[in-house]
Amino acid sequence: MSNLEEKRPWLKSYKLGPYKLEHSLEPYPELPLYSILDQTAEKHPRSTAIDYFGMRTNYSELKELAESLASALVGFGVKKGDKVATILPTCPQYIIANFAILKTGAVHVPCSILHKARELEYEIGGSEAETVICLEEQLEMVQAVKPETKLKQIIVTSLLDYTPNQPEQQKAPEGTHRFKELINNHEPLTPSVEINPREDLAYLAFTGGATGVPKGVMLTHYNRYVNTMQGMPWAMAKLEKVIRGKASACISVPLFHSYGDACALFSVYWGLRMILVQDPRDIDYIMKMLVENRPFLAALVPTQLMKLREKDLPRMPIQILSGASHLPFEIRESISEKIKMPVSEGYGLTESGPMTHLDLTGFSKVMGFAAKQKYSIGLPIPDTDVKLIDEDSGEETPPGEPGHMYIKGPQVMKGYWPEEGAGLVDGWLPTGDIARMDEDGYFYIVDRIKDMANISGYKVYTSTIDDILHQHPAVSMAAAIGIPDPEREGSERIKAFIVLKEEHHGKVTAEDIIEFCRDKCASYAVPRYVDFRESLPFTVTEKIYKKQLREEEVEKGSKK
Repeated sequence: MSNLEEKRPWLKSYKLGPYKLEHSLEPYPELPLYSILDQTAEKHPRSTAIDYFGMRTNYSELKELAESLASALVGFGVKKGDKVATILPTCPQYIIANFAILKTGAVHVPCSILHKARELEYEIGGSEAETVICLEEQLEMVQAVKPETKLKQIIVTSLLDYTPNQPEQQKAPEGTHRFKELINNHEPLTPSVEINPREDLAYLAFTGGATGVPKGVMLTHYNRYVNTMQGMPWAMAKLEKVIRGKASACISVPLFHSYGDACALFSVYWGLRMILVQDPRDIDYIMKMLVENRPFLAALVPTQLMKLREKDLPRMPIQILSGASHLPFEIRESISEKIKMPVSEGYGLTESGPMTHLDLTGFSKVMGFAAKQKYSIGLPIPDTDVKLIDEDSGEETPPGEPGHMYIKGPQVMKGYWPEEGAGLVDGWLPTGDIARMDEDGYFYIVDRIKDMANISGYKVYTSTIDDILHQHPAVSMAAAIGIPDPEREGSERIKAFIVLKEEHHGKVTAEDIIEFCRDKCASYAVPRYVDFRESLPFTVTEKIYKKQLREEEVEKGSKK
């Protein structure tokens, strides 16, 4: 084993079946991020870029739409370094706006469509954005926060604007401009602004709202361009000729989230047809898109897969990529069995561009080469360093031992807004996740540090309890959390929240669930309480919202 492989044991596993993968992709092109659209529009002008409720837009048209909107933004006075916010779901307007903003040299501030006024004011006000692009339905809220921000221009659009059922254009509400009208009334802009990819920001994306006060993540053009190359284009390089400009990707996760946005950038980079799912909770529509289109790639999150597991999924030649949160083994196995294809997993954070890990065994198995799939988040992608730190000793942990995962690489953020380097430790990004690494360099998430429970001094990884709960044949969804132990100050007990499969409603008791867990985990980790629910709370990215569950339990305790 070489010295490099000793430091990075995952390099020896850089294989896709019989093919060896590149250990490094350096030097990376130092180009503005928008150039990925320019390159694809030149190579594959007639290939479909966006498929949205059956309306298709090709890459040549997408480039022209983005440049016409860029021209309108410049007309408003938007210039290099300015912030432009969007409040858009997964729809063509998000992709058009993203490239338009980048082509002006401005910085995209993607905001969640589920934000309340307080959150919106925090992000738009904190970023100092002067222009916002939003749905008509959000106009009242945007106007309400406008006096507390630096907003000057409000651009509105309709969800139907780029569908076969386009409405007749109405006059824009007072004080606003219509997205489509601006595009129709402006000639495409040829970018002339000078971009320094390593220094100039492409995104200011706020994250952390589910675990604390949101922080603005500063991502440069270089961060995002590099990360676009490090993921699927690296892993599937040997298949590029049969995929590029020909295949499709179903994007069922919000584009305003880093996972969805990354899938869109990769799709544009390789000229894929993006099948956009506007509502990530519409499982029937997601299934319809998968069955009808049989895309090369489907980007999903674990809760969507949990719901799809209850459907009559047919055999499909689809590569499913799961991300954003922990995927229980039972869910992964069940979906794989139904579609007769492996489910792969990836890992990342908004702060890391976002991707840092990718499971190659799933992709290898698709090609018929891998004998056995590893059920992990995968290997660190090229030019990405990872270390696991024992928080008590400060030392790195050996293979097989859990530790706090730190990441370093060219895709890692510049820092938290507005301070360069903020949030990093000597250039390393602390992820907040406990992970372990096997001898082949594959990583496994053990738990979020904030989700870990303390039971009489013992660490209990609640994601491990989640996995056990999902093994029960009656369980559709489950989440375990630590709640305060009323008998021992500073200690916790485990409480499980269960959504039963429809046919098991009323037939399973709390004691059944507790008994099921007894021989599968340590006695102190067995759930003490079980709460059966019709549904569980989700974050905007469809993660089970454990923080809300904990807060509800703390509030209940305070009222006793």
